Amino acid sequence: MRIAINGHIISFATSFRQGGVSNHTVELLRELAHIDTENQYTVFVNPGVTREQLGLPAHFEIAQSRLPTLLPKYRIPWEQTVAPLLLARGRYTLFHGPLNTAPFLAPVPTVITIHDLAFLDVQQSHRTVNRQYLKWATHLSVRRASHIMTVSEFTKQAIRARYGVPDERITVAYNAPARRFHPRPVKELESFRRSKGLPDRYLLYLGTLEPRKNVPVLLKAYAHVRDEVRLPLVIAGDKGWHYDEIFTLYRSLNLERDVQFIGFVPPDEQPLWYAAALAFVFPARYEGFGMPPLEAMACGTPVITSTATSLPEVAGDAALLVDPDDVDGLADALQRIVSDHALRDELRERGLARAAMFHWRQLAEKALGVYRQVAEEKVK
Repeated sequence: MRIAINGHIISFATSFRQGGVSNHTVELLRELAHIDTENQYTVFVNPGVTREQLGLPAHFEIAQSRLPTLLPKYRIPWEQTVAPLLLARGRYTLFHGPLNTAPFLAPVPTVITIHDLAFLDVQQSHRTVNRQYLKWATHLSVRRASHIMTVSEFTKQAIRARYGVPDERITVAYNAPARRFHPRPVKELESFRRSKGLPDRYLLYLGTLEPRKNVPVLLKAYAHVRDEVRLPLVIAGDKGWHYDEIFTLYRSLNLERDVQFIGFVPPDEQPLWYAAALAFVFPARYEGFGMPPLEAMACGTPVITSTATSLPEVAGDAALLVDPDDVDGLADALQRIVSDHALRDELRERGLARAAMFHWRQLAEKALGVYRQVAEEKVK
């Protein structure tokens, strides 16, 4: 087989804000390189992304674009105009688009990965122009795709319900925590806290500040119990869609002395923020997979998350689960996790075991199985 993969979402810049899909794609490529030495791969990437950065062997061709295709205004036209021409010239077996879409006029079978349907299910998940494009492009890509991969059973069922895709055309392959997420020595954590001016114990939220992450409910719950828990809440993450509403609530609840907004955290610092926290709190309303709770578990940090969408599927019995609309329930969970040392120890052990169940190798094995299936169907 000769397989083309769209890697234009890949970036190794520490300031890159879409690291989740980028990391998913990089890990897929690296694991494919380990398990498949028979087939040829071409990875289309934006300028500056090299074979050395990707860590790929010779049977993976790296094809750099001339334009900065990391940006949607270049990536989208490339996929729909340039990619079909390259696929026709290259005699490829199939094309894999790991970010929802594929060329509508692709001269070969296509596989797409859909990470979530937030652009359909969550009104305030994207700016209007982005939502409209994703609705249109994903719909056409799903209709044309030979096979669809996705990251959770929750998202699989959402795809079935929205697009009427039969079970046999959808494969679930879970994400996994990156290798940098693991427990750290006590002295390293003490040094990290000192360097950031942090106390020995704090609560952490890490995620984009946008409506579907449900930060307002977290602020309200924390306001209910701040006098009892007596721990600061650190909110880490970039400002997203409608972030101003969060700061309006923060000020109205008089949380200036108790809640710290620290902004975007570079990927290499994230494991330390997780591992140094007493507990991680992530009460999101919508997640296609829900990576932050799993990353926190991999770092040995107890987790509180929500009962919404894919989060129970990912967390299993290794977290405290709370209805995303239940302010009192979340406040109670915060109080329990702060006051109950035995509970934290139990969640830590369960979390480490849960995180260890997710492996990128499984993603690559399932992807290779899909490629072989699509290639066989093409021959028929």
